[in-house]
Amino acid sequence: MSKTLNLPNLLTLSRIFVIPAIIATFYIEEPLGNWVAVVLYFFAGITDFFDGYLARSQGLTSKLGAFLDPVADKLMVASAIIMLVAFNRVEGFHILAMVIIMCREILVSGLREFLADLDVSVPVTQLAKWKTALQLLAIGALLLGNAAPEWLPAHNIGLVCLWVAATLTAVTGYDYLKAGLKHMN
Repeated sequence: MSKTLNLPNLLTLSRIFVIPAIIATFYIEEPLGNWVAVVLYFFAGITDFFDGYLARSQGLTSKLGAFLDPVADKLMVASAIIMLVAFNRVEGFHILAMVIIMCREILVSGLREFLADLDVSVPVTQLAKWKTALQLLAIGALLLGNAAPEWLPAHNIGLVCLWVAATLTAVTGYDYLKAGLKHMN
């Protein structure tokens, strides 16, 4: 298999290809649609872990993979956020947390692109990894929402994780911006 069309890159592409299926689940009645969305989302999360792990452990890193991986993550998160808001699964003040997350993702993407032209890499921090984990947990819980068993307050867990992720999002976004501003003069 060529270095560009290797298993890690195919896993990353599968994450992009599953997005329309997750969107389609919003048009399936609850609770089935919610459970299908969570299963697909969980599948995407697993591929996110394994694509990076396999690429590093087997020496299969590529420029395509370095480009696709963050794009796939951002597309997945943005799609889920848009659908959760559009279908009123997240409402009111909580939408602000989602706007913070979306703005940071756009800011960091633009910053990375700008700095790449200067041959400056922006490494992912440990705090940013925690932000991503909480963000994924929040979205997964919100996708499940009211379809969760009575003993599991998935929607409330999702909202709490969403706000913690939004807070970490703001902090890490500021850190990346601060680091990037040093190279803009």
